[in-house]
Amino acid sequence: MGLQGRRVLLCVGGGIAAYKACELARLLVKDGAQVRVALTPAAQRFVTALTFQALTGSAVAADIFCAEQELAAGHIALADWAELAVVAPATANLLARLRIGQADDAAAAALLAIDPRRWLLAPAMNEKMWASPAVEENVRVLRERGARMVGPAIGEMAERSHVGPGRMSEPAEIFAACQQALAPRDLEDVPVLVTAGPTREMLDPVRYLSNPSSGRMGYALAEAARDRGARVTLISGPVELPKPPQVDMVEVVSAEDLARAVGERLDGVRVVVMAAAVADQRPSKRASQKVKKKPGDETVTLVRTPDILASLGERAQRPLLVGFAAESEPTTWPMPSASPPTRSWCSERTERAGSWPGLSRRWRTPSGTWSASASHVRLRACASSWTKCVPGSPGQRRAACRTWRLHGAGPNRIGVRER
Repeated sequence: MGLQGRRVLLCVGGGIAAYKACELARLLVKDGAQVRVALTPAAQRFVTALTFQALTGSAVAADIFCAEQELAAGHIALADWAELAVVAPATANLLARLRIGQADDAAAAALLAIDPRRWLLAPAMNEKMWASPAVEENVRVLRERGARMVGPAIGEMAERSHVGPGRMSEPAEIFAACQQALAPRDLEDVPVLVTAGPTREMLDPVRYLSNPSSGRMGYALAEAARDRGARVTLISGPVELPKPPQVDMVEVVSAEDLARAVGERLDGVRVVVMAAAVADQRPSKRASQKVKKKPGDETVTLVRTPDILASLGERAQRPLLVGFAAESEPTTWPMPSASPPTRSWCSERTERAGSWPGLSRRWRTPSGTWSASASHVRLRACASSWTKCVPGSPGQRRAACRTWRLHGAGPNRIGVRER
């Protein structure tokens, strides 16, 4: 369906990248969006109102003191009309004016009357201006108010002798960000808990065991859930990422800290996404002072950290759980459990061997053994799941598999296993 019928206000700032806004307007209109344009006085030195009027088929707001323009596309009328306000290019000057609430032209006045959570800013300026503490402060404040950012890109500047971050993102990238910003809010008010980043297991006050997780995936998942209307709690290990706006943030260090934080915030949560790279082991003892070098070999005893996802799965009333695993070697599907079950239980199931007619039938147990097909097959498994695989013909490379969980959830996914 795309952007059919969605209402987008395109505010164009005064920079050399303003010419790219013409292509952005064309892409939005082509996808079915209703587009109106507001130009700053500086923008009109690079592009004209007539160009955007021809591209969008609508009057352009270019002069806040023009009675005819205010009647056709007044700044308050534009603010009431727009579902999304895109600022491209968002120059250093325009970002500063948006931060302090200055409204001395049609574009800035319209934006001031729109909730910043409906702004999509595409910064564009010289890389030295982008690195300015003033610009960094303005961007931080606008993000905290809920404004979205796309870019800037890294590349050659208009001066050609300068290269770095500051180029406005390409129109196709800004268009994709518009689609994302206008995505359905199908998780409205759903409580979602996301974990992200690594954990650090301290050996002594200056050393720890950890992993190189950046936390970016977990933060992106939290932002995506927020954009779809969810009430998001993000529990993060030590990372170098800014706090996502409109997200409740909890900072932790160790796996035990993470387990405690998850347990304290689980009430009422409907979805838990465990994207954190949690350490599987920690030193059995933490030295109170730095461990000094000693002659000969040295040994560190490791013990298991809490298996947070497994403990959540054992709850009688549990939320929807999403987990991730990083492996360094090839694995078969489904992946074997990385650790033995935390409690002992078994399950049996019987199914007709002819349930998938026309195909040969064999069963693959969690231990990897196979049994011949028969009229009925009974499988007893003491693991997290069991799998029925149907090998393909001799010329096929893949075998279709169906996996059942043993806690009564029924068939829950179709997958493939390399032959």
